[in-house]
Amino acid sequence: MSPTSARPLRADAERTVRAILDAAERVLSEHPNATLEQIAEAAGVARTTVHRRFANRDDLVRTMAVAAWRQIATAVDAARPQTAPPLVALHQATANVIEIKYGASYALDRVDSTDPEVAGLQADVFAKCDAVLERARADGFIAADADLTWVRRVYLALITETVHGSTELDGTTDPDTLAGRVIDTLLAGVGTGRRQ
Repeated sequence: MSPTSARPLRADAERTVRAILDAAERVLSEHPNATLEQIAEAAGVARTTVHRRFANRDDLVRTMAVAAWRQIATAVDAARPQTAPPLVALHQATANVIEIKYGASYALDRVDSTDPEVAGLQADVFAKCDAVLERARADGFIAADADLTWVRRVYLALITETVHGSTELDGTTDPDTLAGRVIDTLLAGVGTGRRQ
């Protein structure tokens, strides 16, 4: 049974699954063709434990992607997208997501957006993103005639490029610094120039 099923895991089983997922992210990021046995070794668990939790490699990668999108959804909620001032919420959500993406880049690069669970999580996150962008537009930070779907796509592309390219530019990996760069770039491209 996949750990993403409806039945909750015991605390010790949940820790084991988390250890496997974390090890899989590390190992597969460095060696994309690594076997489940190599992942088990890196996680410090028996090979049979991994095989008992995951039907195959695809099931493991899917579980990694779902877990990463759950973390993103929680991180976006923590930024209070409905109640915090829009630029505060946007900055905090951006920093949170960048931090998660650094730790789950292998899984997130292999997300199957047609998977119903992933699609549901993405739709929820995108709706909250759209709400913050709408509030930012209402407050005059984004041009009134800007297409918010396009703005969201540009914003998400900036985050992705930031995670994949920031260390190549100047070595910076601080999520707050990088979030500031993303927001500044976004607003300079589609904003009115207003900062206060």
